[in-house]
Amino acid sequence: METFDFVIIGAGSAGCVLANRLSEDGKRSVLLLEAGGRDWSPFIHMPIGYGLSFYNARINWKYMAETGPGLGDRQSYWPRGKVLGGSSAINAMVWARGLPNDFEDWVTAGADGWGWDTAQRYYKKLENWSRGGDDVRGGDGPLAVQDISGRIHPLCDDYFEAARQLGLPVTDDYNGAEAEGAAAYQITTRNGIRASTALCYLNPARGRKNLEITTHADVTGIDIEDGRAKGVRYSVKGQRRVALARACVILSAGAVNSPQILQLSGVGPGEVLQDKNIAVTRDLPAVGRHLQDHLGADFHFETRVPTLNQMLRPWHRRILYGIQYVLTRQGPLSLSVNQAGGFLKTRPDLQAPNVQLYFNPVSYTRSPKMKRALMSPDPFPGLLFGFDMCRPTSRGEIMIRSDDPFDPPVIRPNYLSTSEDVADMLEASKFVRRISEAPALASVIKREISPGADIRTDEGYLKHIRDTAWTVYHPCSTCRIGKDPQKSVVDPSLRVHGVEGLRVVDASVFPNVTSGNINAPVIMVAERASDLIREDYR
Repeated sequence: METFDFVIIGAGSAGCVLANRLSEDGKRSVLLLEAGGRDWSPFIHMPIGYGLSFYNARINWKYMAETGPGLGDRQSYWPRGKVLGGSSAINAMVWARGLPNDFEDWVTAGADGWGWDTAQRYYKKLENWSRGGDDVRGGDGPLAVQDISGRIHPLCDDYFEAARQLGLPVTDDYNGAEAEGAAAYQITTRNGIRASTALCYLNPARGRKNLEITTHADVTGIDIEDGRAKGVRYSVKGQRRVALARACVILSAGAVNSPQILQLSGVGPGEVLQDKNIAVTRDLPAVGRHLQDHLGADFHFETRVPTLNQMLRPWHRRILYGIQYVLTRQGPLSLSVNQAGGFLKTRPDLQAPNVQLYFNPVSYTRSPKMKRALMSPDPFPGLLFGFDMCRPTSRGEIMIRSDDPFDPPVIRPNYLSTSEDVADMLEASKFVRRISEAPALASVIKREISPGADIRTDEGYLKHIRDTAWTVYHPCSTCRIGKDPQKSVVDPSLRVHGVEGLRVVDASVFPNVTSGNINAPVIMVAERASDLIREDYR
């Protein structure tokens, strides 16, 4: 049994940030626990290699969500990072801060001090934007963000022109002053290598004597006595251990595992815990509830012009590009396939963008089911045009399956469970079709593969959505910030209601999902949380 000032559970997008910031003054001892191992795999660091991480059980929890009527009683696959860097080590690397109205809604929901002005200040602190800092962007932070607009496939320019032909905005920096518009995506890479939080935050802190990192540490529960978190129970390769925390325990296990660990520790909905023979330490009904996620759908096209398919499909080209990447860290292997997209309004009367688009100059219509072979696209030239709604209204839940900590939790996303979400997805489908039929894209598209050009009715679009829609891998809000312990889990300082010495810092605390990919706001939350925690224990 060892004692530390801070015990952090989870070395993912948030945990690596916390480990760095809480140990940087050398005064406080920090233990960082990670269920996965080191990020040794070269496919973690090669940007396009994330396709090979998608089903790799060594670095991925490989969760399966429950079926539901919204997706035609299909299960959905939920990859989650199980390695140093967490999901920042296996994601598609798109950097999206979220829109200002997202964070103003956080304040309205009870997250005092988490408005856009605060978020933007921390984004500037953490970003190392390749174009340099200005009034909006950060230029000297630890997290590398790369502008790839000069390296994307030429087909993306046709997409930008199609947007202009429809009178839609095109923006040079969707994370800058002009968030709305079609855009080239920015990705978290540095010199052609994935910039995970393990690389950017944890590696620089490794030499500190007051930071201990333990991998393959399976947390089985948090010990809570007399209303205070005392320490963490965990095992390493079957050996049981306990780590005590003088100051606090920080739960950064993500939107799936953080509510699971709380419930296993007796913190959660009382009736659920009692049903699983777990003693109730603190009855918090919101633990695991209010789950939100982005739901996406795709249109697939065969094109008249070459796409990434012709660059990545032939084996000899893969070898050549592999050599290019090893020697120069350049070429298609140094990028994500998510090259363009942006945030747009499907109707001009909307106050803020309501749809995120993904324009990928590559297609995978012939890939085997449940595979993500990014290096084996279709043999013909093709593209993928995807979308998701920025702010879905459907709510789900994550609950423990049993009192066994090694049992995966039950994930019920409840996709498309509101009429608003169904209507928004239909509207977005028609919006994507309009863009694809604009002259600039119509001239390069040979045929629409799916849903098919003959699909023009709401019934046809909805069937396509229910049959093919997928999670965009942005679960959040299962331990959300708020003031009412009946409706939230943590207060605005991220302290668990009614339990001293216990905080949650990860995507689970979002009061609502942000517009776009959530890795950026998770890191921002962790940066601010570090300041809040240091201030409390100064």
